[in-house]
Parts: sequence; C-alpha cells; structure tokens
Amino acid sequence: MAQLSQREHELVAIGAAMGSNCIPCIEYHIPEAKKAGLSDEELSEAILLADKVRKVPARKVLEAADHMLGGDIPGE
Repeated sequence: MAQLSQREHELVAIGAAMGSNCIPCIEYHIPEAKKAGLSDEELSEAILLADKVRKVPARKVLEAADHMLGGDIPGE
C-alpha cells in the first residue's frame, strides 16, 4: 500500500479539522502544512472545499427542521 506524502497527510488533517470544527487542530496543522511545502493558496483552496463539504449536513438539518415546522423558519 502506498503511503501519503506529508503534503497529502496535512491536507487530509486540515479537512478533518474543518469537518470537526477543531480550532486547536487547525492551529496545529496549518503551520505543519506550510512546513510540508503547501502554499497559502493551496491551503485556502483546501479549507474552502472542506467548508463547503461541512456545510451540506448543516444545511440539511436546517431544511429538516424547517420542514417539521411547516416552512416557518424565516429565510428558508
């Protein structure tokens, strides 16, 4: 089995940190990712992608709650 590079390892860790809303994890892994050679642009792209993925279940929960209330949540 092939092993992840340090860059790949840090990208996965940042995605997991974003998904779990772990500030200490982000504070640890962003500097580690930079040490592994990832640029700010690459990290920004990874963080924005992880944030988009993270927002899907949150949006679905809000939609379910709105549906249970008959569509009465303002802005939904």
